[in-house]
Amino acid sequence: MQDSGKKRMYVRKRVCRFCQDENLPIDYKDPKLLKHFITERGKIMPRRMTGTCANHQRKLREEIKKARHIAFLPFTTAVR
Repeated sequence: MQDSGKKRMYVRKRVCRFCQDENLPIDYKDPKLLKHFITERGKIMPRRMTGTCANHQRKLREEIKKARHIAFLPFTTAVR
């Protein structure tokens, strides 16, 4: 049989990086880490995009909000 033209893509299962590395803390004082979980417009990325588990996503959300409140992270980006 011929292939019907559909290509099968291998989808790698996303694994929570915080569950993998127990020594990686989620802290509001680390904006370099938190920026990986924020879009370029300043929105918090959902779990399905980042691959974090529910517990760590909630912790990330709280720490990002703390960092915004203390001005370690911006609420929004500059409007052009």
